Formats: sequence, structure tokens, C-alpha cells
Amino acid sequence: MRKLVIDKAAVKHNLSVIKERAAGAVIYGVLTGDGGGAGIVPMARLLRAEGIGRFAVCDVKEAEKLRQAGFVDEEILMLRSTTDREELEHLVDLNVVCTISSVDSGLALNALAEARATIACAHIQVDTGMGFGGFLVNEPEKILLAYRSLPNVALEGIYTQLHGMKRNDPEAGRQLEQFHQVLDTIHTAGFETGTVHAAGSFALLHDERARLDGVRAGSAILGRCRRTRDDRLKTVGYGEAPLSEVRWLPKGHALGTDRPILLKKPTRVAVLPVGYQNGFGLSRPRETGFWSLWAGWRRARRRTVRIGGGRARIIGSIGSTQTLLDVTSLKCSAGDLAIFDLDPLFARGVLREFR
Repeated sequence: MRKLVIDKAAVKHNLSVIKERAAGAVIYGVLTGDGGGAGIVPMARLLRAEGIGRFAVCDVKEAEKLRQAGFVDEEILMLRSTTDREELEHLVDLNVVCTISSVDSGLALNALAEARATIACAHIQVDTGMGFGGFLVNEPEKILLAYRSLPNVALEGIYTQLHGMKRNDPEAGRQLEQFHQVLDTIHTAGFETGTVHAAGSFALLHDERARLDGVRAGSAILGRCRRTRDDRLKTVGYGEAPLSEVRWLPKGHALGTDRPILLKKPTRVAVLPVGYQNGFGLSRPRETGFWSLWAGWRRARRRTVRIGGGRARIIGSIGSTQTLLDVTSLKCSAGDLAIFDLDPLFARGVLREFR
């Protein structure tokens, strides 16, 4: 049986690093994409057990799953604005903190709350350069309009997103400067901003300037954010599958489909019943360019699978549902368990198990 294993001890270790880097700031556990592929409900339960009581999602269904699973008192922040009446109805029913990223989204939420004689909670989103949504920094009058003209909305926080690609990135610094100018404008007008947050996983780990009242940790929880040698995170998520076949093949035998290779000598091969359709070998996109492609090629060349106490090299390219391994120097047989890296975000057709 093919499995995706989530190591709870590794998650707890990463959370300890995250808490240390947050330095007392409020932590939002970002559970988008079904908890990064690990499962939104079991991951939320693990986070709650470790003292994380605020979550962030990007879909109404994600918030609904959390509430139905018993997360009644925890704060859930929707990291996406909407003007859709049905979505807003559902979000208010679920007591979700909404995002207001424009005058239109603010008016839509206020109108709904007013019609229901209630107060809806929300955070303001500011666009400092990512482009995914938010009030523009050069339009402060629109942001102030949200504070002045939405009597049925409680503005409990304000946030932005940073796209810095390296430690203490000057571009991230520019974005933060613009964000602080927006905050100063709001404060000068006599309004409170509530919880202020800008740092996602990478900025949380590598840019102290971005650690404000709150931080948002998603990929860092699984140790699968943009990594550096000294970030102290552990990569969470690995696959398990029994070898389906082991046999000797003669010199000159062709292997593979896309780019068949010829064996240069008699080779003992094992068939791993996992391929790219299961997410094996897939990873988040990294930096582009020649050197990035070269580094990706090097990583692929070094990719191995653990069998017993040894490691088997992948022969050729990863197939759609099967992968060939060179086990000439290993003692193994069909049915033996193989262990390999598997990013939870891309895992498909496997049983998920927390250990």
C-alpha cells in the first residue's frame, strides 16, 4: 500500500522554530491547499495541540471543514476577498474574519452585515507589490474610506504580502516602508489598525523587519518553504511503498519510455509502483534561469530511494505510475518497503498517515 507519512515530531520541531522566530508575535497557521497537502483537519488539530489557535485559509470550504471538525472558538482568517453574496453569507455564518481588499468588497460585506443586523469582522489587505489583491499604497483615501464608512464591519487587522527572494531583501524593505506609510496614515486619521502582519514563511525565517504583530506560517510548518542551510527546519512528508518486482536484466536491455536508456552491464532492477502521477519527483517551482535548471538537474541525478539500510539510485526518468531503481548492490526482494521524499502538496493516490 502506498502511503504519505506525516512525521508529527518533525512538525512539532518546525513549530518550535517558528515560535522562536515569531518572537511573541501572533502566529497564523496557514492551512491553504488542504493544509499543504497534509490534511487540513489533522494538521489543524496538531497545531492547536501545540498552542496555535489562529488559522488562515483561502477557500470557504476550508473554513467550513475546520468549523465542522470542532474548531469553534479559533479565529479563521480568509486570505482572499470576495463580493459574491453567497460566499459572504457563508463566511459570516461560519464566523470567519473576512478580507477587504477594495471599496467594493468592503461595501459588499457591510451591506450583508447590515441586512442581518450583525457585525462582521475583517482585515484590510494592502498591495505593496505582489499584485494578488489589496488597496494600492498610493490610494490611502480609499483605505480611510473603509475605516470611516463601514459601520457594520469591525476592522480587526491589516496585512500585506512580501515577495522578497533573499535574506533582508531590499525589495521587501521597500514594500515594508510603503506598508508603514499606510499604517501611519491610518493612525494619523485617528483609527486603530489592530493586528498588523506582513511576514509569510520566508520573511518570518529570514527578515526580522517583517515580524510585526503577527506572522503567517504555511510552508515553514512542513519545512518546504524556500530553504537555507541554517533555517533549522525539518522536511516533513515522505512516501512509503512496497517494491512490486525485483529482477535481473541483461546488458543492452532498454529501460524507460520518454528517453529509453541501454544498460551498460547486467543490472538488478526493482520496480517502485510510484510515479509523477502520485507526486513523486515533483516540487515547488524555484528560481528560474540557467543555474536554477542546472541545480534542478543535479538534484534529480542525486535522487535516491531508501530500501532497508541502503539507497537505490533511480534509473532513467520517473515514470507516470512506476519508477525503476538500481538495486544491484542491495539485498531486497518484491514486497520490501521503499521510502522516498514526497511533497504532501503534490501527493496523489496514496493513503495519508500521521505518525
